Amino acid sequence: MSAAPRNNLAFTIVVAAAVGVGAIATLLVLALSGAPGTTITAAALAAVPVGPVLVAYLWLDRYEPEPRSLLLAGLAWGAFVATTVAIVVQGLGGWLVGWTDSASLAVVAPVVEEFSKGAFLVLLLWWRRAEIDGVLDGIVYAGMVGVGFAFTENILYLAAAYNGTDGMGPGGITAITVTFVLRCVFSPFAHPLFTAFTGIGIGIAVGSRSRSVRLLAPLGGYVLAVIAHGLWNGSTLLAPGAFYVVYLLVMAPAFVGVALLGWWARSREARLLHAALTDAAQRGLLPGSDIGWVVDLRARRAARRFARIAGGPEGEKAMRAYQQAVIELGFLHHRLLRGTAPADWQVRGQHFVTRIQSVRPRIAFPGQVVPQR
Repeated sequence: MSAAPRNNLAFTIVVAAAVGVGAIATLLVLALSGAPGTTITAAALAAVPVGPVLVAYLWLDRYEPEPRSLLLAGLAWGAFVATTVAIVVQGLGGWLVGWTDSASLAVVAPVVEEFSKGAFLVLLLWWRRAEIDGVLDGIVYAGMVGVGFAFTENILYLAAAYNGTDGMGPGGITAITVTFVLRCVFSPFAHPLFTAFTGIGIGIAVGSRSRSVRLLAPLGGYVLAVIAHGLWNGSTLLAPGAFYVVYLLVMAPAFVGVALLGWWARSREARLLHAALTDAAQRGLLPGSDIGWVVDLRARRAARRFARIAGGPEGEKAMRAYQQAVIELGFLHHRLLRGTAPADWQVRGQHFVTRIQSVRPRIAFPGQVVPQR
């Protein structure tokens, strides 16, 4: 058995076991957080921003879509594992060490929560490194974990606000409405943004030939995630209005910066993929005339429409499979040219080439003769 299957199995077992335990613990906490009706209402409100935020990250991920199974694993890790670790560590730590609520909010919570969320990215780097091609992938996976974490945390905050157990007032409709507006309307990207710094560090590490950068970049990203999270939480403890100042002058620019970085990374991926596939075509790994139908997003969609019209659902499925195999080969070839390819690059490369060669005779791009089935 090659290293990749063993790594895939280890990753799957560890993540599945952690998510299973975390899900049981999370459901228990939610059951104890209030009446069933309150919890259901809180869950429904917490789900409102999930869809738009996920759409934003999936839009960023259009160029080289990550496996849906891994994206779902990231969501589940954030929703169940990271939240459980944060609740247990902060609860036990507060009981044993006796830190104040202010210290827990501004220091302990950022350290623990960013560690528990970032652990999923570290597991990817350790066992599924080949799935991370750079900064953009790090941002996307961090976003998935952050969205899952924010969803569960928002349920707890919304339920506590309605029950009046959040220390902010008597509770009721007004309290839950204010909490919903602050957490689900004004700051749905908060947790994904914090963890994005760790994801950026992971992405830099994957693309670097320097051993020191590969070690320090994830750590530096985690430190920045903790600082951003601490500033956000700590702003609520300062003078009245400090929260809005931090929101406008620090968090909003940081969010815009990360969004622009994601946009730039996606544009850069197009150039890198084109160069890598051109080199691969010169080596006879694929037809050079196919590159434009894969690299350009509009051309890629046009090729799929043509395949669907000419060959129906099966034709479109074959086109998607071909384009995905070419994309994967291109990113792997780029890493090989840079000297940062995974240890099993030959096995992976041969797998992609075999897929390309098996599917290519069954597809045609616009202007080409459609093969007879």
